[in-house]
Amino acid sequence: MLNQSIHPPLRAEYEHVLEPLSDVSVETALPWQRRLWQQGALRKALILILLAVMWEVVARLENNDLLLPTFLETAHAFAAGIADGSLLAKAGISLSLLLRGYACGIVGAFALTLLAISTQIGRDLLDTLTAMFNPLPAIALLPLALLWFGLGNGSMIFVLIHSVLWPLALNTYAGFRAVPATLRMTGRNYGLRGLRYALFILVPAALPSILAGLRIGWASAWRTLIAAELVFGASSGSGGLGWYIFQNRNELLTDRVFAGLAMVILIGLLIENLGFAILERYTVRRWGMQH
Repeated sequence: MLNQSIHPPLRAEYEHVLEPLSDVSVETALPWQRRLWQQGALRKALILILLAVMWEVVARLENNDLLLPTFLETAHAFAAGIADGSLLAKAGISLSLLLRGYACGIVGAFALTLLAISTQIGRDLLDTLTAMFNPLPAIALLPLALLWFGLGNGSMIFVLIHSVLWPLALNTYAGFRAVPATLRMTGRNYGLRGLRYALFILVPAALPSILAGLRIGWASAWRTLIAAELVFGASSGSGGLGWYIFQNRNELLTDRVFAGLAMVILIGLLIENLGFAILERYTVRRWGMQH
């Protein structure tokens, strides 16, 4: 009995024969309804369709084209603006100004942030300037921009730089400060200093915060640009989307006003889904830094 308790009897071995993986259809793993619902583009399209239907119903109940045109009327005005080139031309003017101001704001933000991570006086400078100017709305600088740069593109670019500079600098600096000490020591051990240390160690590690700052700066700059064009967007008889909206509002062409707003929204959706989303997919998500 003692010998049996020490050496229990062995169980008989058996083997399960598994089916080849090639014979199993992956497409049949989930119902087609579930597979369709897992497509993010389809879910977003359904949301947009639902909003359009609600808009059409409310507009028909209101029955006042001056206050709220229907979705179909707005779509017709939008298609007419695309066909005659007026909407595309205005969008091109706005995007040209936006890209110039956005690029200048990015350069200024990175220069200020690199100074802040290099010296104590740079950190004090960044803390002081962001505390002063980040809460200041860019629209509040329009009178000064008019005095300093006149009625034209210089004023626009000035307020766009203000919109991009401070949120991007704050997010980038916060991302740099959150870089783990292990990565910092690794860069130092490899002899990286100055700009090479920032580019090869700090920027990749802080990329989620930098992308968040770029996204916030873009949204702030786009809002500021449209608002500024509503006030003084005409330069030499031409202006961007904000000016297009303002002119049609003066002429009581409400369907064209909504068409201009639709173009503003469409550009925002395209930049978010074809710009920042793709950039995140090929960087921070691919590297496992974001889920």
